[in-house]
Amino acid sequence: MAVGREDVEILKPRIDKREYRRIVLRNSLQVLLISDLDTDKCAASMNVGVGSFCDPDGLEGLAHFLGSTNAFTASEMTNYYFDVNTDCFEEALDRFAQFFIKPLMSADATMREIKAVDSENQKNLLSDAWRMNQLQKHLSLESHPYHKFSTGNWDTLDVRPKAKGVDTRQELLKFYEDKYSANLMHLVVYSKESLDKIQCLVEDKFQEIQNSDRSRFQFPGQPCTSEHLEILVRAVPIKQGHKLRIVWPITPSILHYKEGPCRYLGHLIGHEGEGSLFYVLKKSGWATGLSAGEGEWTSEFSFFNVVIDLTDAGQDNMQDIVGLLFKYIQLLQQSGVCKWIFDELSAVCETGFHYQDKISPIDYVVNISSNMQIYPPKDWLVGSLLPSDFNPAIIQKILNELSPENVRIFWESKKFEGLTDKVEPWYGTAYSIEKVSSSKIQAWMSSAPNENLHLPAPNVFIPKDLSIKNAQEEVKFPVLLRKSSYSKLWYKPDTVFSTPKAYVKIDFNCPHAGNSPETEVLGDLFARLLLDYLNEYAYYAQVAGLLYGISHTDSGFEVTLVGYNHKLRILLETIIDKIVKFEVKPDRFSVIKEMEIKDYQNFKFQQPYQQAMYYCSLILKDQTRPWVERLDVLPRLNVEDLTNFAPMMLSQAFLECYIAGNIEREEAESMVQHVEDVFFKGPNPICRPLFPSQFLTNRVVKLERGMNYCYSKEGLNPSDENSALVHYIQVHQDDFILNVKLQLFALVAKQPAFHQLRSVEQLGYITVLMQRNDSGICGVQFIIQSTVKGPAHIDSRVEAFLKMFENKLYEMTNDEFKSNVNALIDMKLEKHKNLREESRFYWREITDGTLKFDRREAEVAALKKLTQQELIEFFNENVKVGATRKKTLSVRVHGNQHLAEYHSQKSEAVQPNTIQINDIFSFRRSQPLYGSFRGGIGHVKL
Repeated sequence: MAVGREDVEILKPRIDKREYRRIVLRNSLQVLLISDLDTDKCAASMNVGVGSFCDPDGLEGLAHFLGSTNAFTASEMTNYYFDVNTDCFEEALDRFAQFFIKPLMSADATMREIKAVDSENQKNLLSDAWRMNQLQKHLSLESHPYHKFSTGNWDTLDVRPKAKGVDTRQELLKFYEDKYSANLMHLVVYSKESLDKIQCLVEDKFQEIQNSDRSRFQFPGQPCTSEHLEILVRAVPIKQGHKLRIVWPITPSILHYKEGPCRYLGHLIGHEGEGSLFYVLKKSGWATGLSAGEGEWTSEFSFFNVVIDLTDAGQDNMQDIVGLLFKYIQLLQQSGVCKWIFDELSAVCETGFHYQDKISPIDYVVNISSNMQIYPPKDWLVGSLLPSDFNPAIIQKILNELSPENVRIFWESKKFEGLTDKVEPWYGTAYSIEKVSSSKIQAWMSSAPNENLHLPAPNVFIPKDLSIKNAQEEVKFPVLLRKSSYSKLWYKPDTVFSTPKAYVKIDFNCPHAGNSPETEVLGDLFARLLLDYLNEYAYYAQVAGLLYGISHTDSGFEVTLVGYNHKLRILLETIIDKIVKFEVKPDRFSVIKEMEIKDYQNFKFQQPYQQAMYYCSLILKDQTRPWVERLDVLPRLNVEDLTNFAPMMLSQAFLECYIAGNIEREEAESMVQHVEDVFFKGPNPICRPLFPSQFLTNRVVKLERGMNYCYSKEGLNPSDENSALVHYIQVHQDDFILNVKLQLFALVAKQPAFHQLRSVEQLGYITVLMQRNDSGICGVQFIIQSTVKGPAHIDSRVEAFLKMFENKLYEMTNDEFKSNVNALIDMKLEKHKNLREESRFYWREITDGTLKFDRREAEVAALKKLTQQELIEFFNENVKVGATRKKTLSVRVHGNQHLAEYHSQKSEAVQPNTIQINDIFSFRRSQPLYGSFRGGIGHVKL
């Protein structure tokens, strides 16, 4: 029996058709039940009010260790979660409940998970985000739990405890017994069943969780004393670039979440329109990005952060930048708290909440269970998303805390190498620290340039018309609405989501855009500068929930708009106008060029598995160029080069367009007609249509059957201990029957691969088996990153796994086979959750050229006919070790622990049927290519 069903009215979005019910079990476990008749997946999340702040001294990372799989640990909570197909939910929910009733925590599993935690920490050691976060913690009160290292590693969870005679497993069990209690837990269960049925399930499975009636863990006191304020910290990052993080301890806004003080202040300080702090810094050539808002917080303390990405010139003018920030804060003080700004922000938040996109059940339950620990039941869904109570005094109180006396400035730059005298102990970040008095900051304010800082203008992009348009016909798939020598328009009205939103994609295929490293780089600079020019105007659209992007592609650039449809056309026409009137502003060119150079220089700091995936793509995809070539030509390019390139790029183009959502067909046609008129019509048209020979193709290398290809490379960052392997098996060109065989193999093998290679063999935290699709060329890939073993050893373990897996496949019962087929069918029939997700699915078909919009239905039909014997034959022909048709590519990236293996490999005899790739481009030129699905205007008949 439940202790009570409490019919608290829970505020939910207007368009939300799901049903909610709050119950409290007799063990005081609070539960939110969610019934969604349309869902394809069920999910649950248990939020436990025990986080890393509860770690015992000397066992840093214990809370994280207890919740390290399908869970995450924050300072005051640990969240456990899972999702599953609807037919398996009851069994999965029972297993989930058992962890909280009687966790196993066996000795061998304990050791495996310590290694997993350590492997996760190894992955983070060279990440600037993790390093700078820990540095901020390090420079706080040692006696406060904020100061702790919360991730844990081999040292904290094994070496040090053993040295003190402490058994980590016993401490883990004790931690669980002492601290985990049902009254500190909040559960969300999301299912297709009725609320009554879900309630019965929950009462049956969760009321045996022990309730020791623990008081909520409290951590009073502030992590920063006067010693940790008025400081300037210089730190050396891993990556190129300079950053300023200006941080103030403040009153937590969770105490005033209806008043939204940090949302109001973050909106203004982080604004990017004309007159804003960022606008002034950008105009001066000092900053390329700025964000502002509340950072890490609990109910006792919080931090307000302003993070500014600096240019080289900005790095040289740090004092003026900090001075301008405080000048803007002074402006906010002088202007007083403005009701119209609060009301506008409140209106944007309200529209955003009531018309929010549906997200995956697993993400939804995690969000809500986390909210349940913090907010009263009526606000479990909304949290702090709806500031509605205008209270100037509360906003003023937080504003007053953003003072020079209260500030912590963290300044990151490679320029500080060799100029620091301290090292943070957990990540090894080099830093130095000095006091910066409020009088010094006052002096910086006085000497900062006199710029016209002012509050933003009223937002013209806030949508007023949120009505849903009637689709004239029930259209299940995109239709080719119009076709000309200039463009194609695919159209898909919203018949599913009923939201006042639209999705527009225009892909400019420009044959002159990507025929050399120089034109590739110039195309990227063109797209970045367009975004740069639009920013102060279009930022208002972004604030109002109308997002946009302009990105460089292999064949030109693409424009994307997604959000409320009411003002979308205004923004689209502004973007088109900026493209037509594009001119190169020398000051902005130099800033954008500097950013791009740093981006390429930072490629070497990518995770090794990302490097391996990059090399894999470079080997397989014809006409792709390496980043080093682009970095080589970039410094030599100048304003004149881009001035000459832009009109040449636009001189010939074909527009592939996709318009979907709450837009009528006439409106969609009119939009594309407008774009065509601007580019192709008139006495002196900017663009000419393409010749048939100029249409873009996607070609992929066709590996030879029965051959193993191997490409080995040193990791780009000599400091990185991690090595990585991508073991790719190329199988076939897009075909429904072959697709489902490959997908079923990947589904059946995924969990055993993870279990064997990660859990049992402990090869690395990143261990993935996934499908790969390169423009319709399908295969599977194992992706593994490791510090413990080199790539050649990992490669051999992948092959050993495949040999072991043969038996699993052969021994699979007919019922198990059917169960796996049904699981894959369920995955394929899973509905798109929102317009953006649906549009991306169809856009992929368009860009690949496959145009199989009914792919999911066709593949389900193929799956229903598939036999177990056919799956085994597919495996034996294409995947089995030694199969005569098998095509394998191993890409090996060697970290600094495994360089000996890399060098010794060079002198080893090459195995039979193995080709060592030494030069990617010589190899690519010598290989046959698959035909391209994408091919031009004649591909689709009207």
